[in-house]
Amino acid sequence: MAKLLWGKVYYQDRFAGILSEEPGHSIAFTYDPSYLNGKNPAIAHTLPLKEEPFISQMGLPPFFDNLVSEGWLEVAQKRLLNRQASRFELLLAFGYDCIGAVSVLDPDPIKLQKTSIDMTDMKEVAVLASRASLSGVQPKLALIEREGKFYSTQAGELSTHIAKFPSAAHKHDDIIYNEYLISLAFQALLPGDSVAQLQIGSVEGVKEESLIIKRFDRAPGGKRIHFEEFNQLLGRMSQDKYEGAYEDMARFINTTPGCLEIETYRLFLRILAGLLLGNTDMHLKNFAMFHTEAGLRLTPSYDQLSSVLYKYKNIALSMNGSKDLLLGNLKANAIVRLGEGFGLKKETIRMAFDHLAAHKESAKEKILEAKYGHFYFRNKLINIMDARWNGTFASIGALL
Repeated sequence: MAKLLWGKVYYQDRFAGILSEEPGHSIAFTYDPSYLNGKNPAIAHTLPLKEEPFISQMGLPPFFDNLVSEGWLEVAQKRLLNRQASRFELLLAFGYDCIGAVSVLDPDPIKLQKTSIDMTDMKEVAVLASRASLSGVQPKLALIEREGKFYSTQAGELSTHIAKFPSAAHKHDDIIYNEYLISLAFQALLPGDSVAQLQIGSVEGVKEESLIIKRFDRAPGGKRIHFEEFNQLLGRMSQDKYEGAYEDMARFINTTPGCLEIETYRLFLRILAGLLLGNTDMHLKNFAMFHTEAGLRLTPSYDQLSSVLYKYKNIALSMNGSKDLLLGNLKANAIVRLGEGFGLKKETIRMAFDHLAAHKESAKEKILEAKYGHFYFRNKLINIMDARWNGTFASIGALL
């Protein structure tokens, strides 16, 4: 009889319950009685505190499924397990350092296969040493900062930063400069909002330059901060991050107790800023909310880049009932209808437009003045921004 998988789930440093494979291929999460009696928070919006187990017939429950690595890191981790591992096996093997406040630990950790990786590639060696699980298809590593230098984490270490590397497999050699520059422009467009802190730098032992991002889900001293991506909040599996609409997130905020109406406006502004900068890849894992004592609040914006530069021309999520909308076909009335779908009044939509109009030149200056990226590349990003403004945004005011 095949051995059934199971793991211990922790919220920060508190044992919260058991995630277990059940006969018949279902997977269950059960809160531990001591956690329930200790007045602790629920580990996920879709997993409220209760004695009865949560049963999933479709693999890992969505909250946990979204903790599993994707892309380059997932492939490297599967090689270390030396087989076509299930998502549950990946989570058990690499679930110590996940996004947010939850970790999943295997009571009988599997031995990783060193012979299955290229020991001359320091990024792959770092994956062997770490027990981190990170989303996204781009090559990335979990880092810890010591005295101003960045090192890949070792088993048992909690990361403070994430390094992203050029994606040679997808011929996106300039992608780290793209995200760096677009993040600067995004912050200039939305000066009152919060954007993940990042810098171009290096990881000790790795020759490639990288984009180093400070984790907003880690507090000084190593405390894990509780947050969930919208894919988790909406109960979607990781593979379904492109299935849905931007209005789904607004509807969640508008109908969830403890959320604030202003968060809907902030989300709307972020989506408009992303579209203006050519980010067609804003899916449900690219937006998230902190769990706070007062309720759910948006995290800093992250993963902002001009994806249209790489010929990704279709907008990731549905808008106004339209799926796979081409960014080049986006009209001003579609922006107005999106705002109305968010529950915003026309005066509020006009305020968002005026906000972007007031700061777009500052955003262009940030790109031009940056010291990273060739001039032609920076100029190309500005041309994308100008094309979007003149093709979509400039006429919004007349409609309102």
